[in-house]
Amino acid sequence: MKSFSDIAEHMEGKPTFKSAKKAKALESLGKRIIHFEIGDPEFATPPHIIEAAYGAMKSGQTHYADSMGLPDLRKAIQTYNQASRGFKPNIDQVLVTPGANIILYLAILSLVNPGEEVIIPDPGFATFHQIIKLCKAKTVRVPLREKNNFSMSAQDLEKAITKKTRLIVVNSPSNPTGAIMQKQELDELYRVAEKHHVYLLLDEIYSRIINGQHAFYSPSANDKCLHSCIVVNGFSKAFAMTGWRLGFAIGPKNVIEKMGMLGETLYSCVPPFIQYAGIAALQGDQSKVNAMMAQDQKKRNLLIEGLNAIPRISCLKNEGAFYIFANIKKTGMSSQQFSDVMLKKAGVALLPGTDFGKHGEGYVRIAYAAVNIDTIKKGLANMEKALKNL
Repeated sequence: MKSFSDIAEHMEGKPTFKSAKKAKALESLGKRIIHFEIGDPEFATPPHIIEAAYGAMKSGQTHYADSMGLPDLRKAIQTYNQASRGFKPNIDQVLVTPGANIILYLAILSLVNPGEEVIIPDPGFATFHQIIKLCKAKTVRVPLREKNNFSMSAQDLEKAITKKTRLIVVNSPSNPTGAIMQKQELDELYRVAEKHHVYLLLDEIYSRIINGQHAFYSPSANDKCLHSCIVVNGFSKAFAMTGWRLGFAIGPKNVIEKMGMLGETLYSCVPPFIQYAGIAALQGDQSKVNAMMAQDQKKRNLLIEGLNAIPRISCLKNEGAFYIFANIKKTGMSSQQFSDVMLKKAGVALLPGTDFGKHGEGYVRIAYAAVNIDTIKKGLANMEKALKNL
């Protein structure tokens, strides 16, 4: 008897979680591990957000909710989007979801037939490819190059488009590179997509986490998500709410309607008390959020300076998110070899760039969200020592 479907047989899961399991296995044997592999903020969810969820539970908000999301949360998202992206979507353009990952699945399943193509950045978030496979579509990769600050080139995008292209995924700020694409670059991608009548799926989950001189910009400002742009956003990263699983999509009304119907079938609705936490996150005191970002900025600066001081390692300054994509080519090791050595010899868990695509070879992703400044200092010292002793 055949045990699994073809889809289940070939699913690989998240490489980040696999690496975390490997590191935790060593920890269970008594080895101290410094966790640079997972993008989970070290900070607790701000208290007023927790209190909002608790208050909602106590008041009876523990039953089914509107499958599209509570009207009050969708209205809060409208206002939030106007402040961050310059336009206020209609409420029927807004869908509330259990986390942001599911939005990728809902969008691809709604827009792409088996055998049709989805363009993604390489290196890029590994889940992009996994979900495309799950939908029996074809992944087409556009290379991101360090010499171009890991921005997707409009010329490379144009070359990748065929008659089967249905969707283009753009991720800025980027996981894994931390790059932020500039307005001109993003508008060029929008024009290419419009020229070929292809949807743009904009993964903007890190839009609040800006580190450098460049401001965040969304190409959705071009069409106000009325025609071709679908924005993926959520609460996990900026509000330290990774475990709450709360996200939202903004897109064309007809697309959002189809995505909502799929969501209704798959998960019914997002728990209402969690949605009240989302309202508090968007409308409440932002001082805790700003303090978290200020602390992350200090960690980022320390890590960039420290990595560039280690012989044979270099990195660009990440402009957004909380990831450093470090160049380790001069070590003579592959990305996987370097990651294995760091885990075994330095007690440092990080991710090989190849977890994010073939163009990630020669790089490793270092996440600094889950660690404090003292731990970063220890991790840098351990890495430098391990390289010297090779």
